[in-house]
Amino acid sequence: MKSYLAAAISMTSVPDLSKNLAQAEELIDLAVRQGAELVTLPENFPFLGEEKEKIDQAEAIATESEKFLKTTAQKFQITILGGGYPVPTKDGKVYNVASLIDSNGKEVGRYEKAHLFDVNLPDGNTYRESNTVKAGVKLPSVYSSKDYGNLGISVCYDVRFPELYRHLSNAGAEVIFVPAAFTAYTGKDHWQVLLQARAIENSCYIIAPAQTGNHYGRRQTHGHAMIVDPWGLILADTEDKPGVAIAEINPSRLEQVRRQMPSLQHRVFT
Repeated sequence: MKSYLAAAISMTSVPDLSKNLAQAEELIDLAVRQGAELVTLPENFPFLGEEKEKIDQAEAIATESEKFLKTTAQKFQITILGGGYPVPTKDGKVYNVASLIDSNGKEVGRYEKAHLFDVNLPDGNTYRESNTVKAGVKLPSVYSSKDYGNLGISVCYDVRFPELYRHLSNAGAEVIFVPAAFTAYTGKDHWQVLLQARAIENSCYIIAPAQTGNHYGRRQTHGHAMIVDPWGLILADTEDKPGVAIAEINPSRLEQVRRQMPSLQHRVFT
């Protein structure tokens, strides 16, 4: 693992596939111009609209998203995380898939979101992700990259379930992705502290691309795409606008934190 610059992108995706992919490419280009070699896109990067629209267009969204990720990775010669897009299943629902693509356009990591967001919020918004999304049943694996370290994938609501991150830590993760479309209501209180907690307890870098702003109707997300270091320090934050958070992922810093606070070695109940 070398020192390198990573980017967490913040987008305002809408119910328009072509517009979203154009926005994504523009922000990827911006990240690459600033030196990023590993670029991450948020959950729902290609489409954020009504659930029925998503299901009706799922086949096209999946096909175009996979094509976009592979061609864009090759074009810019970077590794890209597509943080979440719908992939149709046989029962009429979709998986919420996060895909990691290397600079050759090869998929090297894939995770189907396991924890689905079925919540009634006090602000009056109700979310029932399970109505259209089929939960993944496999724990995410860790992809070992010679250049970028041991990479683990999670998605959005997963961040509230620390056992998933402990699994990734046990598997050797050094950098963990948390692409999200976190609600504005919960994000203001929980987003940052949850990311910092996952970084601190697992002594790893957290890269969290995010949706931001108003997408359609009352659907509003928190934003604040972030990169957090293994000590819990926030290295970069896009705040509440579309943009790019860029920070160095440094193996020496990782080793320093794990040496100074060797909590991973002190676990009693594993």
